[in-house]
Amino acid sequence: GPEKGAELMPEDTGSFAAGLTELLRDAVLGLRPDLKEASKVSLGVIAAVMMVSLLQSFSGSVKTVANLAGATAIAAGLLLSANSLIRLGSQTVTEISEYGKLLLPVMTAAMAAQGGAASSTALYAGTAVFDSVLSSLISRMLGPMVYLFLALSAANSAIGENILGKLRDLVKNVVSWSLKTILTVFTTYMTVTGVVSGTTDAAALKATKVTISSVVPVVGGILSDASEAVLVSAGLMKNAAGIYGILAVLAVFLSPFLKIGVHYLILKLTAAVCGIFGEKGLTELIGDFSTAMGLLLAMTGSECLLLLISTVCFLKGVG
Repeated sequence: GPEKGAELMPEDTGSFAAGLTELLRDAVLGLRPDLKEASKVSLGVIAAVMMVSLLQSFSGSVKTVANLAGATAIAAGLLLSANSLIRLGSQTVTEISEYGKLLLPVMTAAMAAQGGAASSTALYAGTAVFDSVLSSLISRMLGPMVYLFLALSAANSAIGENILGKLRDLVKNVVSWSLKTILTVFTTYMTVTGVVSGTTDAAALKATKVTISSVVPVVGGILSDASEAVLVSAGLMKNAAGIYGILAVLAVFLSPFLKIGVHYLILKLTAAVCGIFGEKGLTELIGDFSTAMGLLLAMTGSECLLLLISTVCFLKGVG
């Protein structure tokens, strides 16, 4: 099992339902410190927006300075927690990718032993390529782009230039489009190769059984039945490894995902509250920080989903 997810790894890994229930329970119970921290940040932001709203009653330079100071204070207050969450999301993606490099060869070998040589090779090659592309893209481009998104959001709130808002939206769209494109192409590849290579393996297995039954005198039929029993045993081993692997991936993924999710939801609620009495630009800034957390959720979720889809495809078996 992965070192990072050792604390959440369930004791019962033979039953998927029981293991998943234990994982979810432990992950939710571990959210209390994050709820407390996110609530403190939210109250501080609400207080800052209220202070700016009071100063908005003045006119002229006081109003402009108040708006600039408010945007700076809110950005500074939210950026500290956002920075730690961005780093957490990036580390989680790396951990899931590294564990996939251990899990996938095991699933490939087990599926090949079950008679799925072509299927296991195609699934492993596709997953390895797409996993490498996605994890590298997140760590080198999409993760830093979240910082750029937040910088543009803060500048847009403080200055109020439309061009900054358009650049901010462009950065968000690039991140979203990149993740959607990679997952769409990956699922299409897995579907097509699974059907083609699975059919090839099924035909090869059938031909092998027929050959054994007809070529070997007297005991050919017995050997053919025995080979099927061996394949079933290999399938059971593959399924056990697959269930354990899925639980291990979720053990790495769930805690960071829920932690980022808590901040995402509280920021959404904070933006809704501040929208009642706060200045529009400051409310949008809080909403942008919430959007940044949403992008982090999408990144970590995409990496986890990629590995889970691949493992399920291995569990599907030959044909």
